[in-house]
Amino acid sequence: LQSRNKLQRILYKMITRHLIAALLFSVLNSVVEGFIAPHKPTFYPSVLYSEREGAIAKPKIGQKTAVEVKTVQKVEIKKRVEPGKPVTRKAEEFEEAPLFKVMLIGDQGYDAGHVIERITGLMEDLDDDAASSIFQQAQMAGKAMCGKYPMEHAEMYKEQLLRSDPMIFADIEDENE
Repeated sequence: LQSRNKLQRILYKMITRHLIAALLFSVLNSVVEGFIAPHKPTFYPSVLYSEREGAIAKPKIGQKTAVEVKTVQKVEIKKRVEPGKPVTRKAEEFEEAPLFKVMLIGDQGYDAGHVIERITGLMEDLDDDAASSIFQQAQMAGKAMCGKYPMEHAEMYKEQLLRSDPMIFADIEDENE
């Protein structure tokens, strides 16, 4: 009984594979025939077809329309420059970015060494002597200018000073104020 069931399964698999192969062959054959010699589609009469008039919506085949295309050509005249003269180009016009002042605000709780070290670490254009004089001026006058920078840089310097531990108070002001 087991051998009979086993034989049936083997036959079933063989028949299934054979049917799949035959189906693939017929599909591929029809595709190849369609590429080599396309056949005329079969016409099935429908409700839209009438024997005496033909199709209700009869398309006009072979109708040609005249289309006139005009092309405009741009002619560019290049000035010739003598070989000895340099070619001059137009000067580029651009606006300078507005500058903002980074202001150090004086506070009696500051440690001078910490403030000077932090300022010189952040702002590469300042050395120890310049940072020291800015610190002294901020302590005397209440605030002192560290430098003028584009807005993004000025904001970054202010934030970095405020995030110092201990905190160093700073602000930014418009250059024109």
